[in-house]
Amino acid sequence: MDDREPAAVTRRAVLSTAGRVAAATSAGIARMSVGDAVAAATPGSDTARLVDVHAHFLPDFYVAAARRAGIAFPDGMPFWPQWSVEEHLQLMDTNGIERSILSISSPGVHFGDDAAARSLARQFNDFGAGVVARHRGRFGLFASLPMPDVAGAVAEARRALDDLRADGVALLSNARGMYLGDVRMEPLLAFLHSRRARVFVHPAAPPNAQSVSLGYPIPLMEFLFDSARAATNLVLLDVVDRYPGIRWVFCHGGGVLPLVADRVDFFRRQFHADGLGRPMPDVLRDLWFDTAGTPFPRVIPTLTSMVGTHRVLYGSDHCFTPASAVAEQIRSIETAAPPGGFPGWRSLTRANTDRFLR
Repeated sequence: MDDREPAAVTRRAVLSTAGRVAAATSAGIARMSVGDAVAAATPGSDTARLVDVHAHFLPDFYVAAARRAGIAFPDGMPFWPQWSVEEHLQLMDTNGIERSILSISSPGVHFGDDAAARSLARQFNDFGAGVVARHRGRFGLFASLPMPDVAGAVAEARRALDDLRADGVALLSNARGMYLGDVRMEPLLAFLHSRRARVFVHPAAPPNAQSVSLGYPIPLMEFLFDSARAATNLVLLDVVDRYPGIRWVFCHGGGVLPLVADRVDFFRRQFHADGLGRPMPDVLRDLWFDTAGTPFPRVIPTLTSMVGTHRVLYGSDHCFTPASAVAEQIRSIETAAPPGGFPGWRSLTRANTDRFLR
């Protein structure tokens, strides 16, 4: 048998499964409706209402713009999921989610042209602010910025925070190859620090992603590595300590970050003995992390063994994560061993999120 055949079979299986789930969800004909999916989750004794810091929205005009730019399959996924305010509210109500902070996902708003990216960011943020205004208390907004256009990003961040009253901004782990902490970002970092801004960091495809993704959807593995790459760059360039006013949030429990933090420090000790700064795990304790993805039984316990539980926030990753998977994720949170001092992870993440948004 050809050595490559098992990988090919697995790749087809992954894509086929992703396609079936996305198709059923997007068409509204999944075997499990939103209500049915949540009914499968057995609530525990912890009934705290969640605040979701990792919730995506996909207006039709945004998907149309991405398709015009040649992005028919976002990051190798089968196609774009459908999204509506009504469906999102139903998912929130049936899952005990009080509020969702809306943000963009990869590939962001910049498809190669600065002027077009500025316009799309403005349209996207105005739409999101409208959703927030029409549904008071149910939604918030992390505004999109047209990176890697730094000047445009500063201008839109100022407008979003001042005029739209956004809860913060959303940045990708890299913007067309410009990683967080890049020296070209200094004007934006200085502005966000001066405003004590919340910065939600969503992973993106790394440069030349197709050469390393092996034909699988990029979110399967590369998102986890790119989050870690971006956070590591922030630490190695001392950005977290130079700009302590920025409140960084990283997705998916930090991706592979908990597994590489000690290795990063090991390399720093071997090759850069002078001016090491704080150990990486100490710096990471100043960041915030969400539970999106597969938080239990392994991801969040691994993360909290390094950074503690005081900055863990709830994240669903809806609408890219369909209703049935959100229900499964919440079930894993509700059945996990409760963290110290709280009846469960619902209460802990709610208390943390209340502090984060204060």
